[in-house]
Amino acid sequence: MTIATNRADGWPQATTVGYVNDGYLLYCFVARNTQKYANILRDPRISIAIASDARNPLDIKGLSLAGRAYEVADRAEFDHVSKLRLKRYPEYAALPRPTLSADALGRTSPQPSPANVVLLRIAPDVISVLDYSKGFGHSDLVTFSASDLDVHLRSISHRWHGMTAVGTDADDLSTTA
Repeated sequence: MTIATNRADGWPQATTVGYVNDGYLLYCFVARNTQKYANILRDPRISIAIASDARNPLDIKGLSLAGRAYEVADRAEFDHVSKLRLKRYPEYAALPRPTLSADALGRTSPQPSPANVVLLRIAPDVISVLDYSKGFGHSDLVTFSASDLDVHLRSISHRWHGMTAVGTDADDLSTTA
């Protein structure tokens, strides 16, 4: 997944990150000391592209997304997504436990430390689903309203035992595309 953020000087910055999804929500872990995290703190609007290379142009499938990134503060949600990540990337389970001097290892460890790593929840405003098998350049546009995401968050919040409501950033989901 490539995530594009807005730098302070106005230039976009695109970086590749690992991700998991839980329904329409995307999650990724990022180090607290990265430029992309600083960019998101200043401006949570992001763009995402997810796809793989295809030899035949009519085999292209993927999506692009415009949305907002929020730091997950709820520990139960953090732990839930950590488990989802281990299902998607089982090779992380084999990594050794991080040491104080192994910053990169600490970010990819099976259970990263919230002191060094931020879990971002990415809530979509609009998704463009690419499927060139339906015709070269074909895409379907899916938009989300605040109530769509609110219902979705509530439908999966039972997985996060300690979550009392949608989350402290629920009011931030009130924007639409």
